[in-house]
Amino acid sequence: MTSFYNHPANTASTQPVPTTHELKVWPGCFIAVESGAKPFDVRENDRHFQVGDLLLLREYEPESEQYTGRTLTRWISYRLLGGSFGVAEGWCVLGFQELPPLPDGIHDTKLW
Repeated sequence: MTSFYNHPANTASTQPVPTTHELKVWPGCFIAVESGAKPFDVRENDRHFQVGDLLLLREYEPESEQYTGRTLTRWISYRLLGGSFGVAEGWCVLGFQELPPLPDGIHDTKLW
């Protein structure tokens, strides 16, 4: 017997499933993101980034062409598409935060 709580009409999510994007980040930028001084990134928008997507930032040493093993995760909280405000067409500016976005209808974490 199907109950109210596990009925498909009551369990279907209205929010899209976020995509995880694995990105190389050079050490200077990695340190700035880690410290909180750089809560944004400028990227070619070849991955169709969306607000709510997860970024897996992997520190990459360009001289040795090796990953350092250090990683950070950030959630996209804002996206400015290219073609305006001096951002080239096909590029974007991503604002990000450490915590995932709140679900639709939740505006205060004290209520969650």
